[in-house]
Amino acid sequence: MTLKETPATYSIMEVFIFFLYAMILLPGTTGTVHEVKSFLNHTAYLSCYFPNSQKNDIKDLIVFWQKGLEVVHEVFYGQEKHDNISPEYKNRTKMDMDKWTLQLLNAGIVDEGLYKCIIQQRVKEIPSIIHQSECLLHIIANYSQPEIAWLHKGELKSNEYLKLCCSSSGGYPEPKQMTWLISHENRTHRLVNHMDISQDAVTKLYNVTTKLNTTVPPNTLTNISCLLHLGEELGSLVSVPLGIEIIQGEEIEQLKIHFFGPLIAVIVLITILLGFAILKNRTISCSNQSVSLAV
Repeated sequence: MTLKETPATYSIMEVFIFFLYAMILLPGTTGTVHEVKSFLNHTAYLSCYFPNSQKNDIKDLIVFWQKGLEVVHEVFYGQEKHDNISPEYKNRTKMDMDKWTLQLLNAGIVDEGLYKCIIQQRVKEIPSIIHQSECLLHIIANYSQPEIAWLHKGELKSNEYLKLCCSSSGGYPEPKQMTWLISHENRTHRLVNHMDISQDAVTKLYNVTTKLNTTVPPNTLTNISCLLHLGEELGSLVSVPLGIEIIQGEEIEQLKIHFFGPLIAVIVLITILLGFAILKNRTISCSNQSVSLAV
């Protein structure tokens, strides 16, 4: 006897799928959580990590992804379905059926979180879970290169505190810390000061700032840089170094003396020589006048 699928049968199937989803959403063990990183506004690739040792054809399987209570993507027996997808993921997902991988387009910070892949196979007309895995998605946005700004007012004098500010913006996730690198006389000192952090309410991107108040040794070139630590896997960003050298007032006076001393001596010597020349010309002129009178 052949049974025909009636509207009542569809209704029973919908109820069955509803309770099946509810069962899947209950806490349970799915093995290793695979961490996935994607750049902001790029495509995130979420794999099911399905070994498919039985060489199942995707046309015989049901594959879907969930994030919490949200349905991210569904594939029913080789056909992608979009009816039950949550509004946040409409027109943003597609599946690479050869690699069992979901492509999440234009991934944003709000897309961060835990995704679950579930694969079902019909066993005696009853869907049975044959595989499930979890991916933890992290979004990365590049910070701008740290920049050092001069906060000091007026000319910096010896033994006076130098005031600087270092900032970086538009990044994600929140950085670990900012470090000042102060180098002079072949030595480098590291200084970690308080880091101010602000997050944009709309973009969720971070802006970070740190300040430095320090003295600079006189008559020595000092290089100051700012290092932004993003984490072990993301590395660090460094600013363009700022070179500062303070020359003490006494040395300036000494420099003036060294410069003006020889100059004054030369002027005096020229004056003396001119004096002798003028005097000699007058003597010759007087001698000529005496000779004329005698004649």
